[in-house]
Amino acid sequence: MAAALILDAEALNAVAHASERPALAIRARAILQVARDEGALVRVPSPVLAAVCPGGPRDAPVNRVLNGRGLAVVGLGAGTARRAGALLSRAKMGSAHAVDAFVVATALEFGSAVIATGDPDDIARLSSGLRQIRIFAV
Repeated sequence: MAAALILDAEALNAVAHASERPALAIRARAILQVARDEGALVRVPSPVLAAVCPGGPRDAPVNRVLNGRGLAVVGLGAGTARRAGALLSRAKMGSAHAVDAFVVATALEFGSAVIATGDPDDIARLSSGLRQIRIFAV
């Protein structure tokens, strides 16, 4: 399996709304460039879209990023959903952290992955002991 960069909601928002969050955008764009330079896959778990797309014209910045930067949205199957549930249980975290768990579960689909996140503490808690996952805080 190829290495991957997985974006959480904050990382995707940082890229999509760069003018509103310039400091975050610089970090997020830098890791996107490194991923491209290394030939890594860049993926966004589908639940992240629910967190960042309120509907209508407000989705335009995210849509532009998804259409123009080589990112792909990853759908979730039952196996990934169950893995996310197990991660939540293991970390003793409730369903309020489900999107974060889907991000980590998606990262586990790859041989190694970096998760770009605005919530490094929760992602670290969910991925504790999973050496194939690295975290990059945006």
